[in-house]
Amino acid sequence: MSENWLNKVNWAQNGLVPVVAQEAGSGRVLTVAWMNREALSKTVQTGEVHYWSRSRKKLWHKGEESGHVQKVRSIRLDCDEDVILLEVEQAGGIACHTGRHSCFFQKLEGEKWVTTDPVIKDPREIYKKT
Repeated sequence: MSENWLNKVNWAQNGLVPVVAQEAGSGRVLTVAWMNREALSKTVQTGEVHYWSRSRKKLWHKGEESGHVQKVRSIRLDCDEDVILLEVEQAGGIACHTGRHSCFFQKLEGEKWVTTDPVIKDPREIYKKT
């Protein structure tokens, strides 16, 4: 498969592009992360989402530790070609490392951030180190 399609993406100087993962069906935004060329290419090849972890400086297969993989339904590129939108099926209903459905679980009410979504599963249970 040619990789010419990767050249259409307007990659930032650091070689990354922001990615919004949206849940198929509900349309809820689950997370915002980053991809480099390799992550986007692997995502297309495998049908499961791969991101670039800026903190760990490595490729990361979503769900590699937790089992909460994201299956790709569609991949879209915005009008400026500098943001990717993924429509995904979220395995286990948990996208956030805090054990919640979405990473966007805090809502500003007045001048206070309020947690609106419950923990579905304790992260200590999700990320057991063996």
